[in-house]
Amino acid sequence: MDIFIYDAIETNSRIGYFTYLYRRVTAEIQNEIVLGNFEDNARMEIFDVAFANYYIDAYNGYKKQAPISKSWQFAFGSKDEPLTILQHIMLGINTHINLDLGLAASMVMQQTDILEIENDFNTVNTILGNIVNEMQDRLSRVSPLLFLLDLAGKNTDEEIINFSLGKARALSWYNANLLWGLGVGHQDDAIRNMDLAVLQLGEFIKSPKSTFITYTLKFIGKFEEKNVGKVISRLRDD
Repeated sequence: MDIFIYDAIETNSRIGYFTYLYRRVTAEIQNEIVLGNFEDNARMEIFDVAFANYYIDAYNGYKKQAPISKSWQFAFGSKDEPLTILQHIMLGINTHINLDLGLAASMVMQQTDILEIENDFNTVNTILGNIVNEMQDRLSRVSPLLFLLDLAGKNTDEEIINFSLGKARALSWYNANLLWGLGVGHQDDAIRNMDLAVLQLGEFIKSPKSTFITYTLKFIGKFEEKNVGKVISRLRDD
């Protein structure tokens, strides 16, 4: 992922926004594993790698123009769209949580009871939520008019772009259980349906139904930092 971030900075690709955030997530999960803060730390290391590999494989597939999920294709394909930094980040979050997180949990737990990983699964979600909240607080450094979203709706995540991190985290656990119950070799139709549902949510994130919100986002975007390297640098600074 460090290579992906470097490439994004070099090419000024907005894919780097989510990649940077997710790099933070994987590092934090690894830190919690080292500290022994999961119920099963060895299993969580396997889970963390499996989860990250879904993103890495999608990224590499997109770069090589190989077939990938429709929702990741949509998220990556929006990299040159004049969206706000927040929208670009949430397009990645949407797909990685709503699709990849459930896939990873189901795969890792295929040979045992998936309920055994529920507490650690929720801990991962909490780590992700904390970093996303921190990142949203830092976005004002590169998106000075982001506060206008709060004036246009009650909650940036849910009301403005029809996306709720909390709901996504709950859905990912539901999907993990569904796929686990179906078993290997019987999941293809369910995964395709999940992918289409995540794609639809991504379309909402990119193009909110509200014309007023759409214009608000475009206005906010006009005053944002456009250099990807500068954005990542300012999000990283303490």
